[in-house]
Amino acid sequence: MNKVIVLVLLSAAVVVAGEKFTQLKVVSASSRLESAVGVWWGIGKNAPVAVWFHGGMSSGNCEKGLVAGRDFSEMFPGFTTVSVSACKNNHWVTRTAVEWVDAALDSVAARRGVPVDSVHLVGISDGGLGVVAYTSWGGRGQRSRLLMSTYGPALGHAEDVALQLKSRRGRWLFLQGGSDRLYPARETTTWNGLFCQNVGSECDMRFDPEGEHDWSYWQNKRKNWILEFFSEIPLTKTR
Repeated sequence: MNKVIVLVLLSAAVVVAGEKFTQLKVVSASSRLESAVGVWWGIGKNAPVAVWFHGGMSSGNCEKGLVAGRDFSEMFPGFTTVSVSACKNNHWVTRTAVEWVDAALDSVAARRGVPVDSVHLVGISDGGLGVVAYTSWGGRGQRSRLLMSTYGPALGHAEDVALQLKSRRGRWLFLQGGSDRLYPARETTTWNGLFCQNVGSECDMRFDPEGEHDWSYWQNKRKNWILEFFSEIPLTKTR
């Protein structure tokens, strides 16, 4: 993995609405580009680490990560939640964005004094593409992967993508909705099914006929599915 420079914008953690929150800036050595990162600290230095991949990965807002992971951190206060910002041409399916994630994890490890050997990956919309990209190129092992309202066909044929990742450990879960305003269910569910058949590790899809595209739907209407998923996974065992 390329050496990455980590610049800390704030020398101390900032308390935001009762949460312990740190804002970072990371710079990839390969592209020299920066990303704004939000970190919500979990309980204890050995807290499991989740990486949140936001949607709208090519938008002009290059600071989405500073707020995008907050809801997940509130749902799982025991986790340390890391939320990197992708934007414009530096979307999730680029080496630069994957380097940003590993740079942020390096910073978390240095600050808490405990290595981050494995992580949980969570993506909404095209953030799910980031989950797949990090699984392919990232420097940490993955305990689990949760992808919500994701359009897998953007990555290519499901069988080809799955075969590239077949040696990767860790569980996969796709949450897909029948009322998604962006991605037709017949396309996403077919892709997800073929992917799960070929990836070679535990992989499931849960389909909600009324399910909508945005994170707010899954957060408010299917929170039980998300809680159930993480309750079944050994959270801190490393690869």
